[in-house]
Amino acid sequence: MQPRVGGFRLTTFVVLACMDVYPLHRCSQQTIDSLLGSVTLYKHAYQLDPIQFDVLLRHSQLIEARPGEVVIEAGQIDTWLYFLLRGQLVVYAGDPAVRRVNAITPGEIFGDMAILMDLPRSATVIADVKTRVSVVVRTDFSIFGEPHDLGGIKLPLKLLFYRTMVHNLRWKLEVYRAQFPSHSFATDHRKIRLYAGARDTLEELISLDNQARQLAGLLISWNLALTRDGDE
Repeated sequence: MQPRVGGFRLTTFVVLACMDVYPLHRCSQQTIDSLLGSVTLYKHAYQLDPIQFDVLLRHSQLIEARPGEVVIEAGQIDTWLYFLLRGQLVVYAGDPAVRRVNAITPGEIFGDMAILMDLPRSATVIADVKTRVSVVVRTDFSIFGEPHDLGGIKLPLKLLFYRTMVHNLRWKLEVYRAQFPSHSFATDHRKIRLYAGARDTLEELISLDNQARQLAGLLISWNLALTRDGDE
C-alpha cells in the first residue's frame, strides 16, 4: 500500500509511512494469548482444533496502526478478513473517500463484504486520530477456499467463521434498520432465509455462504444509498 496524504471532511489526517505489521505465528505465545485469549472467535477456533488454529496463525498478521494510518484503502483487491482488537477505526466512503460514514469498535469483524462478493474494497478505513494505537488481526481468507473444499480448513472451523460472519452482517443490517426504520431496505435482510436443516453439516455451510453473500450485497446497497443520499 502506497502512503498518501489526504484531507478529509470531518477529520484531517496524515498517513504515516506504514503500519507496523507482524506475522502472527512469530509472536510469542504470551502475546498471542494476551491478544486472542478473550476473543470468542479465535478462542473457539483453538478449542475446536489446535492444529487448524496454528494454520490460521500462519496466515494471519498483527497490525498496529497509529492515528491517521490507512488500514484498508478503497479500490484495494485482497482477501484479508479483519478483526479489531483495540482502539477505534473510522470508515470513509465516496470517490475520493471524503465522507465519514461509520466507526469500527473493538470486537467487530470488517472487510468481509469485499471478500464475500469478490469486489475491490469499497471504503477507506483509517485509525482514528483520537486513538493512540489501534490493534488489528487480519487473516487471509483465501485459505478457506470454496465452501465444499474441505482439504485445507476443515468443516468445523469453516462453520465457525461463516456463522460469525453471518451474525456480524445481520447485526450491521439491524443497526441500519434501527437508524432508518422507514428506509426501503429496512427489513430486506429479514427476508433472507435462515438455515433450518441439520447442524454441523456441509449443507449448513453452503446455506451460510449463500446467506453471507446476500447479506453482504444488501449491506453494500445500504452503504451506496446512504452515501448517495447524504445520510449519516
